[in-house]
Amino acid sequence: MGEATRSSVVRDSLGVAIATGTYGLSFGAVGVASGLSLAQTCVLSLLMFTGASQFALAGVLGSGGTPVAGALTALLLGTRNALYGLRLAPLLGYRGWRRAAAAQVLIDESTAMAVTRPNRELARTGFLTTGLTIFVLWNLTTLAGGLAGEQLGDPRDLGLDAAVGAAFLALLWPRLTTPVLKATAALAALVAAGAVPLTPAGVPVLVAAGVAVLVGALSR
Repeated sequence: MGEATRSSVVRDSLGVAIATGTYGLSFGAVGVASGLSLAQTCVLSLLMFTGASQFALAGVLGSGGTPVAGALTALLLGTRNALYGLRLAPLLGYRGWRRAAAAQVLIDESTAMAVTRPNRELARTGFLTTGLTIFVLWNLTTLAGGLAGEQLGDPRDLGLDAAVGAAFLALLWPRLTTPVLKATAALAALVAAGAVPLTPAGVPVLVAAGVAVLVGALSR
């Protein structure tokens, strides 16, 4: 029974990881389209390795925002990973360098495949199988997408300047599972749209995030 359970965790984790990892193709193309070099795009996937934050950074830069605004936007979205760490630290039980290494693959998918497991061994199996597989695939497909993007020339000629928004929406949409989340997203989008003509690039995203924080505070 133990082996069968472990096998099922590995199978489920690989299914999630392969589907997610190949999405790095989009970030590779979007990163290059936003003005980053191929090397910069690949380094972001290697070191930052959190899809939503990477797309947000590329989106701010691609719309003419400053690197500081892009970094703040990416950092804001990445704070959720710290909350994941608080939940997973006692569950996985890693110490020392192992905890630091595990933090590199602490993402939405690896967290989801760990928190539902009945014991530490299976939680570690789900976490590592998902996180490491996505890390390898994400970086390989980022390189492939970036190489393809470099061959396209000016992305605006092909309408690819809208790719960041479309990719980010694709990441967000599956997470809008309740009426409150849907209403929050709609309100944040309206506030961001209103801020676009009044604020520098990158600021509307930060303002929209404030809507989510306010809704969360009122909900409590």
